[in-house]
Amino acid sequence: MPLIVETIVTTRDAAGVPHIAPLGLIENGARWVIAPFKPSRTLDNLRAHPFAVASHPADVRVFAGCVTGRKTWPLVKADKVLADRLADAVSHWELAVEAVTEDETRPRFSCRCVHVASHKPWGGFNRAQAAVLELAVLTTRLGMLPPDKVENELRYLEIAIAKTAGPAEQEAWTWLQEKITAWRAGIAAR
Repeated sequence: MPLIVETIVTTRDAAGVPHIAPLGLIENGARWVIAPFKPSRTLDNLRAHPFAVASHPADVRVFAGCVTGRKTWPLVKADKVLADRLADAVSHWELAVEAVTEDETRPRFSCRCVHVASHKPWGGFNRAQAAVLELAVLTTRLGMLPPDKVENELRYLEIAIAKTAGPAEQEAWTWLQEKITAWRAGIAAR
């Protein structure tokens, strides 16, 4: 399995309007691969403007917010590419697309890292933050996974929230729970 780093990817459309999305970047030698699903704004933006920034936030509310429709986070201009990054990122990578491998579901954009910057020290995620990140990823796959798998994963992740969550993690968890509640209601309505 390749190394996948969970990031917040910022792209711009042809008019220069930024868009942020949580994406796991795939390590491929000296390159990072962005593989957005079809259809998506990230995919359209990379085709129109072949640059991206991968921001690494310490606040897991950004990940939870992005997957629950809360995509308004402060941005600043990147240093080397015509793109934007999260203002409150611990660090970021500026990426230039060098090759595209077409795929029916997820085209793969192979990117060269043209600039790396660190903005502040980072102590890592605690268990609750890691649980929020895992649940954020899980909620993007609700339609792809069996309901019992989702429920089992959720029960396990709740342990870390109960033991180590602070106010920010509790807020992020609540947003994700709202999405799961809506998903459950959709299953029950079938």
